[in-house]
Amino acid sequence: MKIPKIVAYLLLIILLKACGPQKEKKTGDFAVLPAPQEFTVTGISDLKADQIRLFFPENNDSLPVLGDALYKLSEANQKSDAQIIYGIDKNLDVPAEGYFLTIHEDQITLTGKDQAGLFYAFKTLEQLVSDAKEQNVYLPNCSIKDFPLLSYRSIHLDVKHHLEKTEYYYQLIDKLASYKVNAIIAEVEDKIQFERHPKIASADALSKKEWQKLSAYAKERNIEISPLMQGLGHSSFVLKHDEYKHLRDDLTSDWAYNPLDPETYKVQFDLYEEAIEATPNGKYLHIGGDEVHTTGRGSGKSALELQLQWLGKVCQFAEDHNRIPIFWDDMPLKHAEVYSPMFDTEITKEEVDEIWKENEHKLIEFLDQFPKNCIYMRWNYHTPETYGNSKAMDWFSDNGFQVMGATAGQTRWVLMPQRESNIDNIKSFALSSIESGLDGLLLTLWDDDSPHFELYMRGILAFAEYTWAGDQRSKDEIKKVYRHREYANALSSEKYAFIDQLETPVAQWKNLLLEGNSRNYLMSDSNAKDKLVMEMPDINKPGEWSKKYAERIEEAKTVLAISDTIDTRITEIKNKALRGLHNLEVYEQVNNLVQFSNNALLKLASYDQATDKLKRQEKLAELSNLKEQFQELRAGLEAVYGKTRILTKPDNYILDQDHHVHLANQSLSFDWQFYAELLFLQKLEENIIEKVALTDIKD
Repeated sequence: MKIPKIVAYLLLIILLKACGPQKEKKTGDFAVLPAPQEFTVTGISDLKADQIRLFFPENNDSLPVLGDALYKLSEANQKSDAQIIYGIDKNLDVPAEGYFLTIHEDQITLTGKDQAGLFYAFKTLEQLVSDAKEQNVYLPNCSIKDFPLLSYRSIHLDVKHHLEKTEYYYQLIDKLASYKVNAIIAEVEDKIQFERHPKIASADALSKKEWQKLSAYAKERNIEISPLMQGLGHSSFVLKHDEYKHLRDDLTSDWAYNPLDPETYKVQFDLYEEAIEATPNGKYLHIGGDEVHTTGRGSGKSALELQLQWLGKVCQFAEDHNRIPIFWDDMPLKHAEVYSPMFDTEITKEEVDEIWKENEHKLIEFLDQFPKNCIYMRWNYHTPETYGNSKAMDWFSDNGFQVMGATAGQTRWVLMPQRESNIDNIKSFALSSIESGLDGLLLTLWDDDSPHFELYMRGILAFAEYTWAGDQRSKDEIKKVYRHREYANALSSEKYAFIDQLETPVAQWKNLLLEGNSRNYLMSDSNAKDKLVMEMPDINKPGEWSKKYAERIEEAKTVLAISDTIDTRITEIKNKALRGLHNLEVYEQVNNLVQFSNNALLKLASYDQATDKLKRQEKLAELSNLKEQFQELRAGLEAVYGKTRILTKPDNYILDQDHHVHLANQSLSFDWQFYAELLFLQKLEENIIEKVALTDIKD
């Protein structure tokens, strides 16, 4: 049969296209956090994200909990049909939680050393698949061998001053798991509905059943939740109540228990036991024990002796309940006068050794009373690199005690973490812990001044990186990967950075409208408005106020220029971000608050510098609008924060004596966040707006 010419021509075109050059496959920018120990890319696979549909269990191992990138997977009937082949091999040549991952041309194999290792293999694959989907590229041909350098990688969840909305904790657990964080130490205080001592529980406390649900959810994602229940000191959440005041060491102070009273231990052990019941999958019981001096109540016993007596009893309780006790180690070191070198970056090694030589006997004298079943946790949030810090940790190790470090992503910073999310110190403590052969590290996130939890995320990611992977990425690389993973691959560039730039305006904002470093002390001073809020201009002395505050006015101009740039950048990022929108909204609100206070200061300066009555009336009108502007700003900030955070305490909540001036402990409402601004606006109203109005009436 003769083929028509036109058909033959079409067939030839089809054949030439089939045999001709193919469109080149593209791969993209893949950034796994934490960085794998070994990650070798050999080419480009034939797999795109939307082609990964079927899995096959090599040894009938159960499929780990999957995240968004892979949750639609189905099981294949036979191995050859699956894109993912997975299993557990206990003989795998990696430490616990380790895994191998290989992406072939059209198939992916994942092998975990254990269930945790398999889970983390999938977490790594999810990041790779997410990157491929986001960039519409093929997955790389690659092989990964990965395992953690620290086995215990825990973040601190401090809920003593407020709770997040419960669903946020579940979302947080998912996020922590995705970055291979494997533990949470929850500082629970009064946020458990205690059955033995219901009076101590806050009205908004989570039930033990809800804590148990969180614990189970976390365990499925290889995260163990252990409680931190403060003991001896930091015990205001108990001792503020009339029913427990008789247990105070100092009857006028709600800070510390009396360690000589047997009832102290009955109450503490009841609370510890309920905290253990609320977190059934935890391995540890953190018993606190820091920052406390007891009086001895005429017993003749020293504060160190009394603390060790308390420590021995609570450590035995923990052991009897199958928990390993963790104890903040600062007080024995303070009592022995070897504490200060840990925070002194100027002191020489020889000087540190001399201090220890002179004072070590004060510890040795009580050496037999230090419990051996306890982990002594050395917290240092700013100078973990000092010789004094390592000297203290070595003393415990050399004497046969278990040691673990604690770094910080949030200490006493107001509104947001500072020092580039404290990344340098997180890295330093992580690397020294790895080098010293320690088992783990805790990232503390203190709720004392209570920034929004979303603002801790960059520090958390840095912690996840350095505790798992060690020294693979620089600080700048961490920041880049943070933007990649938390916002979008397209936003990883330095031109989308803004967090570091916001730190200086926030630090300046803290006391901008105040005299001295007084924001944390306003609510405890009945004369704060007159004494601690900055002066107001005198209408009869135009320009004098501006001279007095000239430096502050210039700083405000500089900060506003920075804040305006940040505002533009956040808006641009929000328009391009594929995730992390709430995080960006929180940063945006922080920047808005900074802008308001600086604008208020500059409007006050313009009013002071007005040279005629007409101009002064114009500037007065601008000042009069500040109150309404602030109310609108506050409403916007609370709406954003309130998406995930409970902003107020229960109406019947009893505030304690606030020994450490924690902002978040100073009001039942969210007023504590804005108290400086509220007092400033009141003073402005009373000293300028109302006075000038009266003057105008008289005129």
